[in-house]
Amino acid sequence: MIDGSMIDGKSILVTGGSGSFGKRFIATLLENHSPARVIVFSRDELKQFEMQNAEPFKNHLSTMRFFLGDVRDEKRLRKAMEDVDVVIHAAALKQVPMAEYNPFEAVKTNILGAENVVNAAIDAGVKRVIALSTDKAAAPINLYGATKLASDKIFVAANNHKGKHDISFSVVRYGNVLGSRGSVVPFFKERAESGELPITDPRMTRFNITLQAGVDFVLECLHIMWGGEVFVPKIPSYKVTDVATAVAPDAEQKVVGIRPGEKLHEEMITSTDAMTTVEFDEYFVILPSYGSWEVEDFIQNSAKNPGRLCEYGFQYNSGTNGHFLTVGEIRELIQTSL
Repeated sequence: MIDGSMIDGKSILVTGGSGSFGKRFIATLLENHSPARVIVFSRDELKQFEMQNAEPFKNHLSTMRFFLGDVRDEKRLRKAMEDVDVVIHAAALKQVPMAEYNPFEAVKTNILGAENVVNAAIDAGVKRVIALSTDKAAAPINLYGATKLASDKIFVAANNHKGKHDISFSVVRYGNVLGSRGSVVPFFKERAESGELPITDPRMTRFNITLQAGVDFVLECLHIMWGGEVFVPKIPSYKVTDVATAVAPDAEQKVVGIRPGEKLHEEMITSTDAMTTVEFDEYFVILPSYGSWEVEDFIQNSAKNPGRLCEYGFQYNSGTNGHFLTVGEIRELIQTSL
């Protein structure tokens, strides 16, 4: 059971609150905890309207607040964060091809929006902020990953310029959410009827996490964060060809080539990051580059069991991961978690 001390009786704001993660995160709060207020901050009025009329949200409208706004608008963020205790920053432009074609838009939302969230949270007296990241932020080769790496740096560094304010910022970085909007599962399902599935490269692998597991990890990190960490969960990988087989076992798999900005394998911890990474039983923590707290104290006392510094040359890579999902496991996840 996840500790509710950082949630119960608190006011919580979720940027991107009407998106896939935001809705599942807020539903989990409402069903399993007792927040004083939950604020949905997003720019999509239709999604907010649909949330108000859907389970479990429609049964908790006295607890919920719906703020139309964009993270590009710092003034609106400041208004929304009045008397807020916790902020979960999930808003982002995340489609890789769209970011490549519209780079300034991605920068405005993912980088300048991150700065706005930091400034608004400090000025509003928020206590804890967690920003969601992505495996594409580690050694990025596309613009989306580059903007999210910049965002990660902004949130980590915010602990260094918060002044006398009692606030902590941390980052949670994880892999692909199976079945989320724009992911490979719904794409394969759409193409399955044609009898042919396009495969960019048969060697391609990705990290995988379910939406609920991502929510639970963020909630855990909210409780254990010290400020400045990048949390990385230990999660399985999958082969893209195995996902195709799980979705449509009889369909032909046609190799079409890697798209611009794609990698064969994703990383969440590079060999350079590993030099300042601590491994715990269920997750890794990339330490901040500045000394905001005692590292040895963190290693010994921040989790149930002491951590250990990663060895030189370690990488957390989806292609060399020790845990791969089988076709059967992927099929079961698709059936049970989507």
